Amino acid sequence: MPGFISYQKKNDQEYATFCLAKWTGNAKINETVYLGRVVDKENGVFYSKKRGGLFTFSVKDGFGEAPEKEPDSGFGKRKAKRKEVCSLDYGDAFFLDGFLKSTPYYDVFCSIAPDAKDILLSLVYFYILKGGAREHMRDWWDGSYVCLMYPDAVPSGSKISKLYRKLSDPDLQLRFTRKYMEAVLSGSGIHGILIDSTGMPNAISMDKREVWNHDGSCDEGARLIYVCERNTGLPLAARTISGNIIDASTIANTIDDLERVGVCTDFAILDAGYYTDANIRLLHEKKIAFVTRIKKNRKLYKEIFNRNRPGLEDAANLVSFNGRVLYIKKVPCVLAESIEAYSYIVLDTKMQGLESAQALSGPIEDKVNREELERIRSMCGTFMMVSSEELDPSEILPLYYTRGQIEQVFDIAKGSAELLQLGLHSEETFDGHVFVSFLAVIICHLLQRLFLNERMTTSEALGALRNHKCKLYDNGDMVPYESKKKQNLCYDLIKVKPQKKHFDKCPSIWCVLARNSTDDGASQHRCVASSAPPVSSRTLRI
Repeated sequence: MPGFISYQKKNDQEYATFCLAKWTGNAKINETVYLGRVVDKENGVFYSKKRGGLFTFSVKDGFGEAPEKEPDSGFGKRKAKRKEVCSLDYGDAFFLDGFLKSTPYYDVFCSIAPDAKDILLSLVYFYILKGGAREHMRDWWDGSYVCLMYPDAVPSGSKISKLYRKLSDPDLQLRFTRKYMEAVLSGSGIHGILIDSTGMPNAISMDKREVWNHDGSCDEGARLIYVCERNTGLPLAARTISGNIIDASTIANTIDDLERVGVCTDFAILDAGYYTDANIRLLHEKKIAFVTRIKKNRKLYKEIFNRNRPGLEDAANLVSFNGRVLYIKKVPCVLAESIEAYSYIVLDTKMQGLESAQALSGPIEDKVNREELERIRSMCGTFMMVSSEELDPSEILPLYYTRGQIEQVFDIAKGSAELLQLGLHSEETFDGHVFVSFLAVIICHLLQRLFLNERMTTSEALGALRNHKCKLYDNGDMVPYESKKKQNLCYDLIKVKPQKKHFDKCPSIWCVLARNSTDDGASQHRCVASSAPPVSSRTLRI
């Protein structure tokens, strides 16, 4: 049969028309036959209501019977015209899920609780994208693309409580940590660790809630210890302890926990609260090199400082660091009675002036003698660090201040990962919440590194992405709206593009809306309703 098939696109859908050339006298005309929607272009399958549905057509053989099975076109079957049910927040959830899948940690997260994967990932995404009381999670889930990606989640108070209790199991957390460490070691590896703790004020009825006095502040609650990789700040492990346990007594168990999951570190940077003779001997026995600060009230500090403070402000000791001018003097020392090490006495000229104004005003008014004033002045702006390895004075501060990485991780945990949203009622749910927050911290930290050299922060990017919506139809088809420049920049970073999809399983709330949207009240949609509880009268008790 002479002729050709012409294809046209309209609203992202392709349609076809058969054109047949004919001569009428001296004029050449095209007779056209409308074929309908293109279902399978390669095999010549089309759909037209006027022709009774599916059929085949080719230029050579003409019209043919419909194929036995409709080819997969990416959408659901349409026996009736689909109707738009709702618009969902799309970009932030789609981007977050795509980003996690681009890392080696997605499979690790999915292996934590395979039978509760949907609710776990939904909860982690809620911590990052929305936050707040978990009783509002269902409202967020109903309006987010997460409800299509993980339709079995259907969050409720009892379901979240059950998940928290499941995640509090020490054996489950140990299995996760081992798999997580394998994923970390498969990448850049671990080059030393940072250890620090932070307070978690709360009034939960549990053994870990105790009164503490930390750095002059008094509060009641538990404490959280984080271990991070030194170079990148990537969170490696987390554990909770009673609020009244001092930092120095936790280092042995923390290192033991790391060794149980296969982390044999050779370098540690510690805050001053972890310095004791017992801890120094432990690190020395395990051949772990270390750098730590020493508090001014320790005997070692006073002995070294009194001997070496005179002459500290010599030009030979000048060091520039991060725009600051400091004097640093290296002095060999002995720790824990027998371990050779090196101490570094530091005088910060900027802090010296600020601390002097505050420290000397009272003694001057009290007319303290000259010797005491000189002693107070000499202490202002000074601090001391010790290292098990000999370092150049210009290297000690950049190395020690990598501790800022773990402080940033604590900021992420409290500001972006819902660590302090402690509306909980038992120690089990508390431990489960801390574990979910730790998972959220890992993702947030990786996101910060992703946007480190970009023109937007993580929060700006997720805010812009949330404005990218998608349409959901009553037959399960999902169609994203057109994305804007900022949104495209984010998608390009992880090399993904929004695409139309068909979902055989949708949340029951949208199935209800779809039924109500039909003219005769009959169910015209093709969604498979999940077993969701009623939307109204939801109560969360954790």
